[in-house]
Amino acid sequence: MAEPQKTKKFGIDARTHELVIGSRRMRLPQSRGLRIAIGGVLIFGGILGFLPVLGFWMVPLGLIVLSHDLAFVRRQRRKLSVWWARKWQASN
Repeated sequence: MAEPQKTKKFGIDARTHELVIGSRRMRLPQSRGLRIAIGGVLIFGGILGFLPVLGFWMVPLGLIVLSHDLAFVRRQRRKLSVWWARKWQASN
């Protein structure tokens, strides 16, 4: 009997190279430089979150996109997600 596939709720699906946020999936470009540029633009736009249209939600999204290519960002994101999971588990 086949084991049910675990669905990812947040992050980048390494198999399909898609950004996954809940039930939404967005394909990332194949070019590493373009992905880094998109992540940088999202972070910069998030810093200007007080302006209309732009929002602070863009900063974590940019960090997720950057974590696909940059090891330093990936390690920090992983530490944050482990910390968050432990904190959430301790409160329940």
